[in-house]
Amino acid sequence: MSVLVFSSYRYFGIPCQAIYETLVSQIKKWRTMTGCTMGGQRCLYKLQSASVHFIVAKHTTPFKRYVDDINFRLVSYHFFTSCHVSAMSISESWYAVKDHGSNYCNLYNLMEGSGLTEARGYKEVTSDFLCTQRSSADCTVY
Repeated sequence: MSVLVFSSYRYFGIPCQAIYETLVSQIKKWRTMTGCTMGGQRCLYKLQSASVHFIVAKHTTPFKRYVDDINFRLVSYHFFTSCHVSAMSISESWYAVKDHGSNYCNLYNLMEGSGLTEARGYKEVTSDFLCTQRSSADCTVY
């Protein structure tokens, strides 16, 4: 049993191909414990499958080893010059409802770590309704 904890929408003024390449590269970069030696959870991501339209990955928390399933859906618009990304992170543990925003951070950390939060036209659309504890999430910890 799993619990949907976070979903969001992001808009970019750059092509989906660039976002796809950047996210896949970041997931691969953070596959080991190296990114977590100083704290935080920017590590232990694992790419499951990827295409320019859909990316599937997993994130394992470094200490308690909880596993979250991550999906990104990329859709081009404005004649392929812009991209809409819908993303979700789902805890595999059924009891992970109050997760301190860790599922939000799974997605945000990839976006921020890869530099995509600075990309042309970047806009995030989410809320505490879509994402449990998003407004109180501390992504330097989770």
